[in-house]
Amino acid sequence: MNANELREKTPDQLREELANLKKESFNLRFQQATGQLENAARIRAARRAAARVKTILNEKAKAAE
Repeated sequence: MNANELREKTPDQLREELANLKKESFNLRFQQATGQLENAARIRAARRAAARVKTILNEKAKAAE
């Protein structure tokens, strides 16, 4: 999901998306630790997507002030 799509969402939707990304990141780290992870690049993608969501949330918070 790119930044333009994220900017169209409400802050509540973004927080929900962030929670899902954090769960996914945890599950991927757990799979890596147990040797079950097939695509290691997914960890990086999930981490970057979470950072992207946090950035958009911060932008919206500053715009609301």
